Amino acid sequence: MLAVHFGAGNIGRGFIGNLLYHSGYETCFVDVNSEIVNLLNEKQEYRVVLADPSQEEIVVKNVKALNSASNPELVIEAIAKADLVTTAIGPNILPLIAGLVAEGLRKRVEQNNQPLNIIACENMIGGSSLLKEKVYEKITVEEQAIFDERFGFPDSAVDRIVPNQTNEDKLMVKVEPFYEWVVEETKLVGVKPEIAGITYVEELVPYIERKLFTVNTGHALAAYFGHYYGIETINEAMENGEVRQLVEGALKESGDFLIKKYDFDAEAHYKYINKIIGRFANSYITDEVTRVGRSPIRKLGPNDRLVSPARQYNEVVGAEPTYLLKGIAAALMYNFQGDEEAIQVQTTIKNQGLEAAITEYTKLDATSPLFKGIVEQYQALKK
Repeated sequence: MLAVHFGAGNIGRGFIGNLLYHSGYETCFVDVNSEIVNLLNEKQEYRVVLADPSQEEIVVKNVKALNSASNPELVIEAIAKADLVTTAIGPNILPLIAGLVAEGLRKRVEQNNQPLNIIACENMIGGSSLLKEKVYEKITVEEQAIFDERFGFPDSAVDRIVPNQTNEDKLMVKVEPFYEWVVEETKLVGVKPEIAGITYVEELVPYIERKLFTVNTGHALAAYFGHYYGIETINEAMENGEVRQLVEGALKESGDFLIKKYDFDAEAHYKYINKIIGRFANSYITDEVTRVGRSPIRKLGPNDRLVSPARQYNEVVGAEPTYLLKGIAAALMYNFQGDEEAIQVQTTIKNQGLEAAITEYTKLDATSPLFKGIVEQYQALKK
């Protein structure tokens, strides 16, 4: 079985590629990083090391790679022959591969009538749906009808912490032991891919929101609160009692609305929160707060990990959150000169005022109680 996977970075190799190998796939990575592509073709294997006391080492074999920049025609041919296509390239890059995917699927229609599933494993809601939308912009209406029958774009939720790392072995990846890969079964075509580690569900949104508003929310807040207290890494931030209390408070609030909105079992969800907190505190993963906190404008967006849970808490629970608003305020205070978005936020606050920045980045209405709460929490943190 052949899997074509877009993205030969740490997440692609350490998470998705690892699971594909253990499920019997030969994986063809697609990337523009010529060094990684060449190394994968030279060695045809790489190591994955667990970031825990065991330091267990797994060797992933049966891999090769294609450079999509220099050999797009080979990528098209690989898609035409693939049994599965996956991605781990980042939400902003998905539209950039749509043309290649469209051409690969078009060639596949010419060569065989076998169904194919394309699963975007991205840190976002509706990654596969976005990719499908962009692919369909490249094809005719007649082709769309054929694609609807032959190709599935099931959305997925993925979760595994793979920190930034520099290793002597350029292909080796260190990953945390925990992982979760949930796929929406109802959007599959043909035979369901048998991949060890995937959980298939009929309704994906509850799992996506549970992950985004627990893992992503908590991770971002550990970064912003950690930076506020002058702490350099996430695990060190979680060792700080005040930071830990703030993160736990925010995840309790996001948990309260998730439990009520999706009828999650409360005890099970609070155990999930505690597991997530433990993952952030893993001393075998050293992740800088400036990496996790990067791109604050995106993270402050109305549908992202900070504002959305605060708004939904207000709507579902009927009260004003405290810790989530404090987290938004901390993100607005995030002043790291190595981050262009952080500089932009600080410039907006300096030149136009805090209220203008809140309006621009969160899209909250100035009459909203959440808006007022953010201002109050910002002023409290400033003191």
